[in-house]
Amino acid sequence: MAFTARYLSHPQVSINPHGDVREWSLNSTGRSRVIALAESQALAGTAQVISSAEVKAIETASPLAEALGCPLRVVESMHENDRTATGFLPPEEFEKVADQFFAAPAVSVRGWETALHAQSRIVREVDQCLTSQGTGDVLFVGHGGVGTLLLCSLLGVPVSRVHDQGPGGGNYFQFSIATRIPLCGWTPMEALIPGPD
Repeated sequence: MAFTARYLSHPQVSINPHGDVREWSLNSTGRSRVIALAESQALAGTAQVISSAEVKAIETASPLAEALGCPLRVVESMHENDRTATGFLPPEEFEKVADQFFAAPAVSVRGWETALHAQSRIVREVDQCLTSQGTGDVLFVGHGGVGTLLLCSLLGVPVSRVHDQGPGGGNYFQFSIATRIPLCGWTPMEALIPGPD
């Protein structure tokens, strides 16, 4: 039987310019989206949920794992690309730096972790998790930046922001565990929820 891995980015967060980005929590919209997905049982068949250790990722992963009745594994090194050198950046400035991050993947832009280093890290961790996985689908919960880097690797294409998720987060892509071939690109999480009959 073919099993599927999904990578889900956390949805909307409460922005605290003075707090550690890694400690930000989901806002009410983000929480509502997660609850709707958890209650839908759209992820039935998932045997394990694996999350980044960042608060917003755990707040996304925990309700899903609980609803599925499956274990939640937290992996510290599946965090978002390390941006602690700059801390919070206003949205317009952040987008410009993010553009540079993807455009020059071997370069540390303003002290950020390079895209190539972050890509190597997320690919390694996902591979290690899947190598030790038994049967069933797997759900990874993390972040848009490293998720896009993982997707680029699975597609076999150079790092590019053209493969980035849409605004707001709360998107997923999926791939075959056996072949590592992507089955879809970034898609809003709501697409997983069955519509009314």
